Amino acid sequence: MPLALTIVLYIVGILLILIGMLGLVLPALPGAPLIFLGILAVAWGDGFSRIGLTGLLVTGGLAAVISIVDYAAGIVGAKRFGASYWGLLGAFVGLMVGFGFGLPGIIIGPIAGAVVLEYAKDPDFKRAGKVGVGTLIGFVVGTAVKYALAFVLLGTAILFYMF
Repeated sequence: MPLALTIVLYIVGILLILIGMLGLVLPALPGAPLIFLGILAVAWGDGFSRIGLTGLLVTGGLAAVISIVDYAAGIVGAKRFGASYWGLLGAFVGLMVGFGFGLPGIIIGPIAGAVVLEYAKDPDFKRAGKVGVGTLIGFVVGTAVKYALAFVLLGTAILFYMF
């Protein structure tokens, strides 16, 4: 492989990994898939001699687990705090609306949406507020777990690259 192509693939790989790390907190970016694509680009850059099929299968599996955690965390948090279908729908709608307001909207939108629709279903503000707190806790815990798994993913890729 020409040296210039190798360098380009390494640069693209590193950029995809960095953007993927941002994507773990910004739902508009698919964080784990971008990290995996970055690892794939680095592996391709050295002709798959360091990160081969086994390494790609392992890191791809970890990326899939991170993606599942990403989608499940907020829902699990809201459900654990008693959210009904309406509260979950509100969290989703709030997330979609929140996209337009950047990171604060992405965090506050699902909480507000869950509270508003849960309250509309059952006008008990204490219960609706509890669902909002559950949505926030799900987001925070989910983000922490995603980052922990992402560092495991990157560490695994580094180990495959080095050994």
